[in-house]
Amino acid sequence: MTPDAQKIIASWSSPMGVNVSLCLAALVYTIGWLRLRAAFQDLISAWRLAAFLCGIVSLWIAIGSPVDAFDDVSLTVHMMQHLLLMAIAPPLILLSAPTLPLLQGLPRWMARSIVAPTLRWGWVKEMGHLVTNPAICWLAAALALIGWHIPAAFELALRSRGWHEFEHASFFGTGLLFWWPVVQPWPSTARWPRWSIPLYLFYATLPCDALSGFLAFCDRVVYSSYLSAPQILTTSPLQDQECAAAMMWMCITIIFLVPAVIVTIQMLSPKNAQLANHQTWAGLNRIARQPLDSSKPEAN
Repeated sequence: MTPDAQKIIASWSSPMGVNVSLCLAALVYTIGWLRLRAAFQDLISAWRLAAFLCGIVSLWIAIGSPVDAFDDVSLTVHMMQHLLLMAIAPPLILLSAPTLPLLQGLPRWMARSIVAPTLRWGWVKEMGHLVTNPAICWLAAALALIGWHIPAAFELALRSRGWHEFEHASFFGTGLLFWWPVVQPWPSTARWPRWSIPLYLFYATLPCDALSGFLAFCDRVVYSSYLSAPQILTTSPLQDQECAAAMMWMCITIIFLVPAVIVTIQMLSPKNAQLANHQTWAGLNRIARQPLDSSKPEAN
């Protein structure tokens, strides 16, 4: 570890607000998951709990760990943050079918008096219907990716802590939107035919490929702040930029290819596998119709 890296770690302080928020989210989901499992043992699989917790850990690595201290001195580290926020944490969290476990994990008065009535508001439903349109989801993620990597916007986020946090929030928010049609978490319903998802994922690689190609083959450092940043690696700023581009291209290709293959296999799978998934969703619907102020979900 270089002396500059040691100084950065020494000056870094753990973000208490981020850590508390992520711990609370993990606690609420776990409580809700345990309550659901107590009534329906085989309904919410253990792998969904693991997916949610892994998603929370991914968020913590990106914005709550010492990694966050190095994003303004290394583009490779910064790009790793963006991948965690857009391509790793969101699908893991959505795979956990978070809606019902989170509602079940909240205090009863909060779920009954605040959250449930809010979700029933007409404009909330209309907004949710609008933003989960696959075309909007794809466009939002693409605009966030390209927009924040424009040099002026990128440099602004490096100079301003507030804009930096907004950048991270927009990456995570648009990441959730992007993965929504792919994962299709309960209780949402598909807006496009399932065969379109591999194409959706393929076209999503194009903005990423364009950005990574530009960064890899540009003969100058695109983001000038890294020219004067402390050196934590033995590579030059230009080599660091090339490494960030290569990591982005390779990771996005793999991350998008895996669900495309899985969706294709699911479409070709036997009907009984699809029936099992429908039965799981039907069970969730049955639980969701129960009063939120009951002591626990009923098994019958």
